[in-house]
Amino acid sequence: MFDHPSVILGVVILASLYAFGAWWIGGSLRTRQIIAFACALFVVLITHGPIDELTDERLFFVHMFQHFLQTLVIPPLLLLGTPDWMLRPWLMSRAVRPFARFFTRPVITFALFSGLLVTVHEPSVFDRMCRDESVHIIIHMLFMITGTLLWWPLLSPMPEMPRLSYPGQSIYLFLLLIPMSAVAAPLTLATTVIYPWYAQAPHPWGLSPISDQVLGGLVMWVGESLYLMCVFSAIFFRWGGRDDRDRPVIPGTLLKVVPPHHHPAL
Repeated sequence: MFDHPSVILGVVILASLYAFGAWWIGGSLRTRQIIAFACALFVVLITHGPIDELTDERLFFVHMFQHFLQTLVIPPLLLLGTPDWMLRPWLMSRAVRPFARFFTRPVITFALFSGLLVTVHEPSVFDRMCRDESVHIIIHMLFMITGTLLWWPLLSPMPEMPRLSYPGQSIYLFLLLIPMSAVAAPLTLATTVIYPWYAQAPHPWGLSPISDQVLGGLVMWVGESLYLMCVFSAIFFRWGGRDDRDRPVIPGTLLKVVPPHHHPAL
C-alpha cells in the first residue's frame, strides 16, 4: 500500500515531535487539538497510500483530489492541532524569527502558493512530475509546505504572527479562487488532453483521457471552490457573532418587561 517507506517514517517523526514537544515544554493540549493533529496524520497516510496508488494508474481526477488534500485539508488540520506554546520556542528564536515573520505575511503566503499551483500545472512541468518520481515527491512536499503557509493568515496559533482580521480573511479567500479557477477552467473546458502522460495508456474504470481530465478540472474548479466557500461562510458567521458580542448597549433602547397580569392604565 505504501510504495515509499518515507511516508510512514515522516508520520512517525511528526507524531514523535508532537509528543516530545508536549513533554519537553510541559504545556497542556486540548482534546480538540489532539484530534485535529491525529486526523492530519491519518489524512497524510491515506493521501500517500491508497490514493497515491490510484494516481499511479493514470487517474487524473484522483491526482487532483490528492493535491486538494495536500493543500486544503492536511495543512489546516496541522495548524488547528498545534498550540502556540509548542511553536514559539522554534519560530521565535533569534535565527528563525525574521524568516518566520516574512514567510507568514499574507501577501507572501498567497504568492508562494499561487505561484506553485500555476507552475506545477504548466504542461511541461506536470508531465515531468508524472514521469520522474523524485520530482513528484518534491512537488508534493512543496504543496504541503506552501499549503501550511497559505492557511497561516487564517489559522495562525501565534499572536506574534497573527491571523488576518475577519474582513481580511474573507478577501484573502475570495482572491484565492482566482488562481484556482485560472488553472481549473482550461482543464475542464479543453477539448483535447493537455497532459501527454494521461493520453499514452488506457485509463481504469472505463474513463477516456478527456473525461478523466474534465473530472479533474471539476474537482479543482467546483470541489475546491465549494470547500473554500464553506470556510468563507464559517468566517462570516464568526465575524457576525463577534460583532453582536461587541456591539454596545445604547441606553433607552431596552424594552421594559411588563409583569404578568399587569396592564397599565389606559
